[in-house]
Amino acid sequence: MSVDLKRIHHVAYRCKDAKETVEFYQRVLNMDFVLAIAEDEVPSTKEPDPYMHVFMDAGMGNVLAFFELPNSPDMGRDEQTPIWVQHIAFEVESMSALESAKVHIEAQGLEVLGPVNHGIFKSIYFFDPNGHRIELATNTGTPEQMRMLHEVAPAMIEEWSQTKRAPQHAAWLHE
Repeated sequence: MSVDLKRIHHVAYRCKDAKETVEFYQRVLNMDFVLAIAEDEVPSTKEPDPYMHVFMDAGMGNVLAFFELPNSPDMGRDEQTPIWVQHIAFEVESMSALESAKVHIEAQGLEVLGPVNHGIFKSIYFFDPNGHRIELATNTGTPEQMRMLHEVAPAMIEEWSQTKRAPQHAAWLHE
């Protein structure tokens, strides 16, 4: 028997303030506030630890969730990982949608980096009130480019595993 995944049910992150987080994602990314679950005891461990768990509609059945944990130490970030690594990326329809989103987000008083050209997609980046890096991306790659990347992926991971240096199989992306 194998695992037959349907989709990601939700992805959960920690937040500093659930209400502020919900309002941010509603205002900045037009996400619908789907539901909230609050408990005084953790269902899986039975620990007495109150929390608020909020769920935001990220489109097409995708759900982004957050936990506010008032009895835990202040949240931080993984100091051993560069700030650009851990992020939440959302897809937008087109380059014009990405440009419009950038104008809207900047009008909310947020600093936006980009668009950055990644060869097969372009992205903008900004931070939510919890310090989570958010990426909005639009695909620009052709089906042929995607096919070529898919074909070289096994060789790239094998070479990386042995050398820890960037393989050049897809160097054409940045030419």
